[in-house]
Amino acid sequence: MSQDVRSPGWQLTPCSLCCLQLTMAKRLQARRLDGIDHNPWVEFVKLASEEADVVNLGQGFPDFSPPEFAVEAFQHAVSGDFMLNQYTKAFGYPPLTKILASFFGKLLGQEIDPLKNVLVTVGAYGALFTAFQALVDEGDEVIIVEPFFDCYEPMTLMAGGRPVFVSLKPSPIQKGEPDSSSNWQLDPTELASKFTSRTKAFILNTPNNPLGKVFSREELELVASLCQQHDVVCITDEVYQWLVFDGFQHISIASLPGMWERTLTIGSAGKTFSVTGWKVGWVLGPDRLMKHLRTVHQNSIYHCATQCQAAVAQSFEREQLHFGQPSSYFVQFPQYIQRCRDHMIQSLQSVGLRPVIPQASYFLITDISDFKNKMPDLPGAADEPYDRRFVKWMIKNKGLMAIPVSTFVSVPHQKFFDHYIRFCFVKDESTLRAMDQKLKKWKAELMP
Repeated sequence: MSQDVRSPGWQLTPCSLCCLQLTMAKRLQARRLDGIDHNPWVEFVKLASEEADVVNLGQGFPDFSPPEFAVEAFQHAVSGDFMLNQYTKAFGYPPLTKILASFFGKLLGQEIDPLKNVLVTVGAYGALFTAFQALVDEGDEVIIVEPFFDCYEPMTLMAGGRPVFVSLKPSPIQKGEPDSSSNWQLDPTELASKFTSRTKAFILNTPNNPLGKVFSREELELVASLCQQHDVVCITDEVYQWLVFDGFQHISIASLPGMWERTLTIGSAGKTFSVTGWKVGWVLGPDRLMKHLRTVHQNSIYHCATQCQAAVAQSFEREQLHFGQPSSYFVQFPQYIQRCRDHMIQSLQSVGLRPVIPQASYFLITDISDFKNKMPDLPGAADEPYDRRFVKWMIKNKGLMAIPVSTFVSVPHQKFFDHYIRFCFVKDESTLRAMDQKLKKWKAELMP
């Protein structure tokens, strides 16, 4: 019979004390978590919640209702066939994989097999994680374009890979002219220099978050040429492909000659139908790559929520009937969001912020250089990038939340991006009006 350590009959001997010390000293967390525990979203959302009446323009989610047809599809999935409460096929609800294959097959110019070329995941985030775990091995190099969606680097590190960064850089503009995301380019020579015999994957994000850049055909052809030359897999995150403005055109790199066989194309129902909480994503690609993603999926997630998948399938079926017509959600939604974008741009300019006009996505970044010059000594740690200190100041003093762009770049390059912050303009009119009130007050404070 065991005795309580507090009972008189139990004595600590040198040996038992040593065992206790060894147990307590044993490393708890896996080494793959080293250096990736900080999350900027947690930090800045917490800061905003601690202040009264802060307008959240930092996080990328709509604060308005999804389209009526998507809501009805979900209600039908919940209240209709009772078997939708149970498991479906592990790699995707068959009506969803079928419509995804049909819909995107036409766009990519491929005969897509719903069973071999489609995998449904827990959001695009889950698709990315599955891809990294399936294909990136210890010591593999993964090229990431800066600024980048912040999960690419930690996912590379968790898989044992080594991130290699290459930056988009703005070309000079005339004084007084607004900057545009189309003005940000990769240097072809620098890009080519990043490919080595150890390069396993190239991460493409078009349209780009946080910049809102849509990669041109010429830029994509350069990336495709280098991937083929060096036998590199392209993982392309295209979750904002339907939110493109000003007549620009999204092109999937998988549609270029020779690229289907080495590309994983990732999409998101959350961004497609404004239902980010449903967490339904997908990966499209050749079976030679997809079979490895299925192995990860069946040994981790195994299965995604059936009812959400059913609602997404029905939404795509509706959209396929209206595709390219004025009644299409993929036509109407970008038109509405472009007006939100233009509203935000004009409002931010009123206080001296200089937005970079995005070609696409939920987001724009704005140049805060003028504020950096006028008030360079904002509170914060000595090594804290200026944009982080500025966002904290803005939350506390102006009641507006954004996200610092240095969050989306590698640590050595933060000094080149610390004069930009990111705003989300996919917001309800009431939220934009609340922003206007904050900016109106800010503008009044700037007056002599």
